[in-house]
Amino acid sequence: MLEALITSKTRINLLLKFFLNSNNKAWLRSLESEFGESTNAIRLELNRFLKAGLLVTVNEGNKKVYTANTKHPLYIDIHNLLLKHIGLDKIIDKVTSKLGKLNSVYLVGELEKGKNSKVIDLWFVGENLDKNYLLKLVEKSEEMINRKIRYIILTDKELKDFLTGKSKDELLLVWKE
Repeated sequence: MLEALITSKTRINLLLKFFLNSNNKAWLRSLESEFGESTNAIRLELNRFLKAGLLVTVNEGNKKVYTANTKHPLYIDIHNLLLKHIGLDKIIDKVTSKLGKLNSVYLVGELEKGKNSKVIDLWFVGENLDKNYLLKLVEKSEEMINRKIRYIILTDKELKDFLTGKSKDELLLVWKE
């Protein structure tokens, strides 16, 4: 869907990198190795995003670090469009309504880091969740969105144990009760 609207692979990669998770930040050279594209192509797109006010920069040592401008009026719209592009909106709509005592859903893995992936990694946090129902929903969702879904079901205590020694920045909260 998004590829039909935006013809530049670099633009799509930058949108995913910065607008799916506002905690993501990067500098030019890191984007070159991550995207496998020339610094010139990336620099041109970064400058377009900066000129439009969609990105902001800070200097960290000798590096210019880019992040999403979350205060931009289109930030939320772009974020929601990316959720639709990935198919997360459909997954969340289907799963949250009848799963049981679901507290939150987190996106982890490659997509959380802003890297385009055919696999969506989700953590479902709650108590007494209907695992059979979740499996059926995941199978239906995979067909709808043409991506694979890996998931873990955790209790609140298990989530805290998982996060021991990790940063909350490694998770993207996509739904909360």
